[in-house]
Amino acid sequence: MASTLTLTFLLLLLLPGSLAGKCTTTTATKTFEKCISLPTQQASIAWTYHPHNATLDLCFFGTFISPSGWVGWGINPDSPAQMTGSRVLIAFPDPNSGQLILLPYVLDSSVKLQKSPLDLLRLSSSSASLYGGNMATIRNGASVQIYASVKLSSNNTKIHHVWNRGLYVQGYSPTIHPTTSTDLSSFSTFDVTSGSATVNRNSGSRALKVTHGITNAVAWGFLLPAGAVTARYLRQMQSIGPTWFYIHAAIQLSGFFLGTIGFSLGLVLGQNSPGVTYGLHRSLGIATFTAAGLQTLALLFRPKTTNKFRRYWKSYHHFVGYGCVVMGVVNVFQGFEVLREGRSYAKLGYCLCLSTLVGVCVAMEVNSWVVFCRKAKEEKMKRDGLTGDDRCIGIHS
Repeated sequence: MASTLTLTFLLLLLLPGSLAGKCTTTTATKTFEKCISLPTQQASIAWTYHPHNATLDLCFFGTFISPSGWVGWGINPDSPAQMTGSRVLIAFPDPNSGQLILLPYVLDSSVKLQKSPLDLLRLSSSSASLYGGNMATIRNGASVQIYASVKLSSNNTKIHHVWNRGLYVQGYSPTIHPTTSTDLSSFSTFDVTSGSATVNRNSGSRALKVTHGITNAVAWGFLLPAGAVTARYLRQMQSIGPTWFYIHAAIQLSGFFLGTIGFSLGLVLGQNSPGVTYGLHRSLGIATFTAAGLQTLALLFRPKTTNKFRRYWKSYHHFVGYGCVVMGVVNVFQGFEVLREGRSYAKLGYCLCLSTLVGVCVAMEVNSWVVFCRKAKEEKMKRDGLTGDDRCIGIHS
């Protein structure tokens, strides 16, 4: 929504429990025309719309969850189902004086709150006040009201707004809010003229993100490393002959085609989320997919064993292949952070699978060195003219 914000706001801290989660049009200082209860965090909002100048006076009601925490409300001018890009007002105790303050912030593409200059939010003035005498203290459950005057565009009466609360403030930087399903769903759209509200359920996008994550974790994070393991260790087994190559190629091609599906889902997610950019995750994904594509094309130009360029092709194949595996695994962990699943059972399960694969690699590597050292010792003994039969004869004689 291309809105120009002209904000004047007053913050009131009331007794715990009062007005929290209740829809009311009356406050201690002002009366509004309409109000709605918001679907999460026992929050609500009241407002009066002035159509002659497209100005909206509103009051947001929220509650603190920590004495050192914060409460925020804001508008997303672009997307009805995203917190990224929102212009928000954050209330929290001043770390120096302990007095309640209200500051403007912007939630950037890295999902972090960045302090915003006043001219970006078009704030004409701001102030924060505590009411209630000695009883008005910021503590768990304390109710807060944020007042704002918003200048809307004349042809749009719908507001995409967000709200949330957190436990801590580091200096003047509010920390991330809790990541429960309720906290991640604290956004909606309401029409200032009719009073109708729409809760923007983003379950479809969430399901697509999960599908994208699972597909890529299996493809780039497991199949490609497993294929590299088969190439390194199975070809040393003379008993299976060239079978190792077909196993290696089958695993790698399966991983690449599955990864292509996951990469395509990532492109769809990017198109459906304008303004949302996960820079490192995106760059690693593009680099991994490109390297995997080059590896697949390299099969078409694989020289014969007698060709003098064969060794250069093998060096290229190994370098690009191992680089692709490393980038893929790193990006899987980046994906867990993007999905806010850094401490989930899903990540634990993936770590166990990856650890098992690493354990197999260690065991096979040790076995390879044992076999290599044994063969080297036998060859040295042959060169010295001493074989196992010679030693036996020497012993019996």
